[in-house]
Amino acid sequence: MINEIKAEASARMKKSLEALSVAFAKIRTGRAHPSLLDDVKVNYYGSEVQLSQAANISTEDGRTLAVIPWEKHLVPEIEKAILKSDLGLNPATSGDVVRIPLPPLTEETRKGFIKQARQEAESARVAVRNIRRDANNDLKGLLKDKEVSEDEERKAQDDIQKLTDKFIGEIDKVLQGKEKDLMEI
Repeated sequence: MINEIKAEASARMKKSLEALSVAFAKIRTGRAHPSLLDDVKVNYYGSEVQLSQAANISTEDGRTLAVIPWEKHLVPEIEKAILKSDLGLNPATSGDVVRIPLPPLTEETRKGFIKQARQEAESARVAVRNIRRDANNDLKGLLKDKEVSEDEERKAQDDIQKLTDKFIGEIDKVLQGKEKDLMEI
């Protein structure tokens, strides 16, 4: 029973770390990367689909993304969707290719992105701590029901604390990497 609680806590903490990675992918670092457009939805035959499902997204160079739609009539829809997104990007169309030049980041926007990254990291830390709390509550429930001894419960809580420390350390490491990326010019 204790092992199941630890395994579940570990799996949930891993998901929190993955969610942080997804959130960090949405924060622009000044380099062009197709994942910047992951949240852009385009109208495709009356339904909203992700841009990546209606077009091929690639990087032309370090500061330019190229979007090549599967069907030519989608070009204006893709332009509209990119302009509507809160990314602050201005697409330029040439024929059936939509090019998206990424403006260089100013010092002010870099600091804003770092602040956003720190907030995301803090949210992930809070999620990990909440998972620790839930696991400890489950252990206390086992102790109350007399399914485990006090020593087993105390050792399991120590193991969960070590797991928590490990994941918070990984979150801090990922945050440092993102801050380094953001400060590169």
